[in-house]
Formats: sequence, structure tokens, C-alpha cells
Amino acid sequence: MELGPGKVAVVTGGASGIGLAMANAFAAAGVSVVLADVQEDALAAAAVEVAAHGVDTLTVVTDVSKADQVEALATTTVERFGAVHVVCNNAGVSGAADSWVGPIENWEWVMGVNFWGVVHGVRAFLPHVAMSGGGHIVNTASILGILPAFGGPYDASKHAVVALTEGLYHTVNSAGLPIGVSCLCPGWVRTGILDSERNWPSEFGAAPQRDVAAQITTDHVKRAIAEGAQPGAVADLVLDSIRNDRFWVFPSPEFLEVAIERFHTIEEGLNPVPAENIPGLPPRSQMLDEVMAAMLPPT
Repeated sequence: MELGPGKVAVVTGGASGIGLAMANAFAAAGVSVVLADVQEDALAAAAVEVAAHGVDTLTVVTDVSKADQVEALATTTVERFGAVHVVCNNAGVSGAADSWVGPIENWEWVMGVNFWGVVHGVRAFLPHVAMSGGGHIVNTASILGILPAFGGPYDASKHAVVALTEGLYHTVNSAGLPIGVSCLCPGWVRTGILDSERNWPSEFGAAPQRDVAAQITTDHVKRAIAEGAQPGAVADLVLDSIRNDRFWVFPSPEFLEVAIERFHTIEEGLNPVPAENIPGLPPRSQMLDEVMAAMLPPT
């Protein structure tokens, strides 16, 4: 589809990272932008930045895990602009707690934002996009949606987003709707995803903390993120996928070789074996040695 004046794009998680980069890219193309985020102060600052491109902007504080708030976002968008053409279900959190012995609220939070946020976004906006004459829906998953590497709720949520997005693609095509669908699967991108506990809901009590072992892995991931792709480069790929009706968006294609090796083991019926080498990280065996050393009592 063409992007330019007269089009309206909604971006959740739009106050920072990939979401803000997409909002700026849409605005630079002349598209009016609706920014949604749970963090009100960051949202206000993002709106000033995006509006500097000279387009009409709207901000709506939104917790995407809440269906009523996403429905309100859709209603407010249509009331303001009369239409919506692009929806980027992009809000995401990482979670810090141990998957199996940590608080269950960590699962509820991560799945609520990463998975249910996409479900709510599609359900709330799909009819409006169709009634606006068509458009495009972009769901942000992760490369971990096809290559589980860290376990727990984050990997599970991103696998679910890949599956529901592919299902949505088949649905709109079978129905003959003029709506494109893209699945964004980034690898390491320079965002604040590991600091997402800043938005931990108070309803879940105190935010969980990483233990010493988990912090070792997190430190390596932080370095990989710091050396990763710029959010703006990811946004450029997203806009290109919209313009050219492309489903898969892989900003970090170096991960695909590892993912393909995993699918080969599935094809052969082999038991899962974690990848020894993940792009951007030290060998898995080295990280395990560091974790074991940290857990052993001092001598």
C-alpha cells in the first residue's frame, strides 16, 4: 500500500524503541500518527518528536493488556481521524523473574502485554481498517518466536504472536480483504526492552528481581543489544514491508541459520538441543560456566 498524507497509523509501545522509530518513519512519510503507550511521560515526549515532522499526531495512554483500553484507543482514533489504515501492535516487555519458581504474575504480565496486547489490537482495529478501505497490520514478534533461546514467558509469547499473525494473514486473504499483514521478528535492537520492569503493574505487587545467575545472562544480552541494530533501521524495513505487502520482516537475518538448524532437528525427530552459538552472545557453554561459578560458594 502507499504511505503518505491522508493515511493514519497507530503504533502501540510508541513512546520508545522500535515503536517510536516506526512512528517517526510514518510521520516522515506524511502519515498521521497515533501513539499509544502505558508510560505517560515518555509518550508526551515522543509526541513532540513525532509532531516535529509536521503531521497530525494523537497520544492515548494505553495498557494493551486491557481489552477495554485498546477498544478505547480504536474508538478515539476513528473519532479523531475518521479512519485508520496501519496498525502496529508493537508494545512488549521482557520479564525478569525465573520462569518456573518465580511469581506467576511474571507470566501474566508478559503474556498480557506481548500476546494479549496483539490479540486485543487485531480484534479492536481489524474492522476499522477494513471499513477504511483497507490497509496493513504489523505485529511485533521476535526472532525468539521461531528460535526459542531463553525459555519462559517471553519465548512463549513471541511464538504465539508468530502463530496468530500467520493465521491472521490466511484469514484476511481467504476473506478477500484488502489488508496486508506483516510479522516483525527482530533480533538484537538498541532498545530498553530489558528495563521494561519500569512499567511493572502495581496490581501485581513488587516487581521481581533477577537472581545472580540470571543477571549474568542478562549482562551478555545487554551488550548484544547495545551492539544491535538501530531502531530506525528496523522501522525502515517495516515501512518497506507495508509498501511491498511482505509478511516476514527479519532485521537480523544472521539468526535464520540457527533457526533453520533447529527445524532440521525437528524434521529428523531429534530431541531439542539448545544452540551453542547465538549471534551476538558468547558460546552457551561459556555462559553456563559463568553461571555455575557464580552459584558455587567461595573457596
